[in-house]
Amino acid sequence: MGKNGRVVRTGAVAAALVSGVTFGAVAGGPSLSAVASPAAGLPAECAEVRDAVERLEGDITPNACAFMRRQITFGEIPTGTPPQAGEVTHPRVQAYLDIFDPEATLWEAGSAPQRGHGVIGTSIIGSLGLVPDLRYAGTDVVADGAVVMFGQWNEATIKGHKVSYPQIARNVLSDDGKSIQARRYYDRVTVFGPAAPELRNLFDGVADPAHSPGDIPEAVQPARFAAAEITDRLAAWNDEDATALTERMRGGRLNGPGLATPLTTAEGQADYLNRLFAHGRFELKAGQAAFGRTTAYVEWHGTVTTLANEKVSFGIVERFGPDGEWELTFDTLPLVADQAAIRTLYQRLAQP
Repeated sequence: MGKNGRVVRTGAVAAALVSGVTFGAVAGGPSLSAVASPAAGLPAECAEVRDAVERLEGDITPNACAFMRRQITFGEIPTGTPPQAGEVTHPRVQAYLDIFDPEATLWEAGSAPQRGHGVIGTSIIGSLGLVPDLRYAGTDVVADGAVVMFGQWNEATIKGHKVSYPQIARNVLSDDGKSIQARRYYDRVTVFGPAAPELRNLFDGVADPAHSPGDIPEAVQPARFAAAEITDRLAAWNDEDATALTERMRGGRLNGPGLATPLTTAEGQADYLNRLFAHGRFELKAGQAAFGRTTAYVEWHGTVTTLANEKVSFGIVERFGPDGEWELTFDTLPLVADQAAIRTLYQRLAQP
């Protein structure tokens, strides 16, 4: 069972990175029957992918199948002896680089994009040395033509402590199923926790208000999110309009960084978003979107100007799932620590 109450299962399809340090994974975890798109039009060779993730939906093209198989292959190879600096022939490094086009770009929270096998290879070598036991399980995956949104649950040992956290890996694919542009979304506060227990939970104290049973209206699930809504929803994010964002999802269950349980009331959900908006000024644009049978992912990316008056790269992925699921994935670290403090945290994380 994952931190946010989501069941996770065996599978490995993407990489978690920490600001230029690529975190790979070894497959493992509890088992759960996969939920897939209808069989019609789904290539038979994708059966291994459907078996390796909790849910797979969308327009599964041959290049998407090839991409996901490469991701799974990387996840199934144990690190063994971690690679040394420059050891690009290490089997796990080779499997990782096989995921990416030679000129691919890879964006991480709070950092400039990495470009090309040379830089990406150096990152994965560094991370496998730092966290050789990192692993993850696939949760909700939606492939929509050349776009793959891969939800996952990551686990690793950091400073002697086990940590786990959700991540969304967003990839745009070439015709041969290589990732040509990748972005990774997760909350670095969870990753840094063992090395920096002083980091605060931005959403500490946010909760649904207490109600008596008679005060709770009958639940009505929100309608499925549609591509035609992207323009208006982007405007609501940039206007920091918590009312518009929550009203569209009335009846849904909001999950996101800093929450132990989902928020089910409009009051609790608005408090969560207003807490976020109180800590930064957002300038976002629409990124990639992927639509499946029951699940849709939408990416918003751009910058946030923090309370420390620092303008940093920032992004949010919204997941609209079945039965009213509404999930946000983003990084709270630049909202609770300035850039100088974050650099110190990276130094602390790398120390023995």
